[in-house]
Amino acid sequence: MSKKLYRSRTKRMVLGVCGGLAEYLDVDETLIRLGVAFVTCITAIVPGVLFYLAAAIIIPENPS
Repeated sequence: MSKKLYRSRTKRMVLGVCGGLAEYLDVDETLIRLGVAFVTCITAIVPGVLFYLAAAIIIPENPS
């Protein structure tokens, strides 16, 4: 069975991108959120926010 990347319905704070990525990579969602927050701060906020919004649009929501 192949793994598929979905936005999470249960581990979400905003749009479920970090929760879905954490489920896909099988790591704690807090680590993913901290990484995204760090990258967003380092890249002067705009690229990080654009990446998150693009990922929210591209990655489908978990159907189950």
